[in-house]
Amino acid sequence: MSSFNRRLFLLSLTGLAACGFAPAYGPQGGAQALQGRISLPAPKDRAAFLLNQRLDEKFGHADNAPFLLTTTISTEEQGIGQTVDGKTTRFHLIGSVNWALRDAVTDTILLSGSEKNFTGYSTTGSTVATVAAQRDATARLLTILADQIADQIIAQAADIGRDAQA
Repeated sequence: MSSFNRRLFLLSLTGLAACGFAPAYGPQGGAQALQGRISLPAPKDRAAFLLNQRLDEKFGHADNAPFLLTTTISTEEQGIGQTVDGKTTRFHLIGSVNWALRDAVTDTILLSGSEKNFTGYSTTGSTVATVAAQRDATARLLTILADQIADQIIAQAADIGRDAQA
């Protein structure tokens, strides 16, 4: 006898629907109202480019949109592994992004926050391999941070979407 009960599962789905649960990108989801409506400032460095690239994937590219998402990125490396002779063999790349979603016309901040995360990379290979690992870790870190920003905006998108449609 299976411990999985389909009736209980279907009943729980009905409960989710009754409480107002809707997929973020579904027809009634709040994120739909933000698709193609958030513009990003031109990137000034590789980190900003990578962050913007991922945010464009999440929200769609938009120029002259009603919302502007500004970001301030900072990264720091910490050595976490050393050999007996003192050479660092592994690094943590720690990044944080302060962000603000603004009304593009009035410059009013609608949402803001700060996201922080880390990735790691090894320096045990050749110089070329180490540089490639560092670049990959940076790209992974900024993808993670962009996803965190998008998640925070999407979680509150219904309120922003209502304001945007009013």
